[in-house]
Amino acid sequence: MTDTTTYSDICILRLSAIGDVCHGVSAVQAIQKAHPNAKVTWVVGKIEAMLLADLPGVELVVFDKKQGKAAYQQLKQQFKGRKFDVLLHMQVALRANLVARCIPAKVKIGFDWARSKELHSLFINKRIAPQQQAHVLEGFKGFAQAIGVPDYKPSWQMPVSKHDQRNADELLGTERLAGRIFVISPAASKKERNWLAERYAKLAEHAHSQGFHVVITGGPTELEMTLSNDIIAATSIPILNLVGKTKLKELLCVLKRAALVLAPDTGPAHMGVTVGTPVIGLYAHSNPKRTGPYLYQNYVVEVYHQNLLKQTGKTAEQLPWGTRVKGCDLMKQISVDDVTLMFDLVVEKEQL
Repeated sequence: MTDTTTYSDICILRLSAIGDVCHGVSAVQAIQKAHPNAKVTWVVGKIEAMLLADLPGVELVVFDKKQGKAAYQQLKQQFKGRKFDVLLHMQVALRANLVARCIPAKVKIGFDWARSKELHSLFINKRIAPQQQAHVLEGFKGFAQAIGVPDYKPSWQMPVSKHDQRNADELLGTERLAGRIFVISPAASKKERNWLAERYAKLAEHAHSQGFHVVITGGPTELEMTLSNDIIAATSIPILNLVGKTKLKELLCVLKRAALVLAPDTGPAHMGVTVGTPVIGLYAHSNPKRTGPYLYQNYVVEVYHQNLLKQTGKTAEQLPWGTRVKGCDLMKQISVDDVTLMFDLVVEKEQL
């Protein structure tokens, strides 16, 4: 049955992470089209808010987990006297569930039974429709559909300013802007999800031989700095190292300027999707059909399924959806040849 309710005040709850809030943007913007008169408020994490700042028509309320108990009190105070028509509770983590308790709403919609965990069910009074083997983005689409949004093809209008674009262009330089840029965003949040530095270097060399300018991006963490330096040390070709030098919006602009992105299971892979840049995803631990670059799942190079079968004796379809594979060296199973082959295929298919 289609929801024909008129909504005037909608609250979205999705705190983290970068990739997930990128998925969330497409749902929020579809909701805005279907309910143009509704006010939309999004409760989001502090880092993620830096990417979403100035999202058209959306009030961002930042929940800073580092503040501990004070963050919950601050949220209660901020929403004092308000009552949302509906809360779309898009995160099952316990912290998010506790945040949901601080948000006053008549209806609190959460995930279906199969995806509920960490007491999620105690903090909602309505559920989205069950979905079989859904991508995370499709789960968020389920929330939009729960409040009457017709089925839609995901699209994004990411908020960046001319200042952000200018800064990104200055970092890239005129020579790279005039050519084709290949961005390597090599680091995930966990070391075991990263490919090997010398193999990233081989792909950089291959891209360079095809006339691409190679750029490495990432945040200012020690892990990311070390990995980027190791990649550069493993090759003699010119590589622009922007690791730790871009704010999130500037990184988004760099990814938009790129012709192609190579990344493991990490936020910038999904940022690339939002700006329409093809992404080659490298996956071993998580199912790319659930968490891969949404518009470019055919460009994933993965060893997840073979390792899942080896470890459990079952396929992804026979196990709880999203089951992870364990191991510290699984990414070593992804060969340079396989990724080079995919690189060439994408270049040809996308006419880069």
